[in-house]
Amino acid sequence: MEIVIYGAHNIESEKTRTTCMIIDGSLVIDAGCLTSNLSFIDQMKLKAILLTHAHYDHVRDLPAIGMNYNIHGKSLNVYAISSVFDMLRSNLLNNGLYPDFFNQPVSHPSLQTNIVKPGEKISVAGYEVLPVTMPHSVPTTGFQITGKDGLSMLYTGDTGIDTPERWSNVHPNLLIIEVTARNDRREFAIESGHLTPELLQQELEKFMSLQGYLPRIITVHMNPLEEPVIRKELDSVSSHLGIAIETAYEGMHLSI
Repeated sequence: MEIVIYGAHNIESEKTRTTCMIIDGSLVIDAGCLTSNLSFIDQMKLKAILLTHAHYDHVRDLPAIGMNYNIHGKSLNVYAISSVFDMLRSNLLNNGLYPDFFNQPVSHPSLQTNIVKPGEKISVAGYEVLPVTMPHSVPTTGFQITGKDGLSMLYTGDTGIDTPERWSNVHPNLLIIEVTARNDRREFAIESGHLTPELLQQELEKFMSLQGYLPRIITVHMNPLEEPVIRKELDSVSSHLGIAIETAYEGMHLSI
């Protein structure tokens, strides 16, 4: 499984992009910076998009990919929980701000709706996908994605702290997990459903107590304005747990 992280942050600048990654050039997870990173040819090679939740930095390029598929007369499968589609149709692809490509053209919509349910495994583009409920300010699902070789990755999407049980049914080789804010913004992180390095440490300790191991850890969704401090704080977590914790960056390539 080859993963490219195109968007590794929560806000955009000339050097940072909002959340988006692609597995093996075909399976997209979140669409924060999708079309701006792919040629038209590569866009048409996509097989599916998994959306964790409906916040703008995770769905921004969905209208653009919908338009491009519409112009090419093709269709692309999109997978998410039902509330994500409800929010997209109400606020983004609502035939006001932009066309509703979930229903256009009527005979074969450019974006195909596929509703997932947490805890129910499905097959998507040749991968086994397990949606996992994550605590956030809006309904959110992470995704554990398993290839034909049995190796898997878990991407949390945006997530805050939670009871240990959410880690009980996942067994990833790679965990891509958000860390948005520095430790002194703990109250903000808890209220908004995000993690700081200290909160990440708590979650990894829960994971370890349930599973007896820790997978490879990559952190994403970092606020770039706080990045130098967050990196130092992650180094402390790394030392405390005795593991390497890597921070994602735009264009990062991962293999599992």
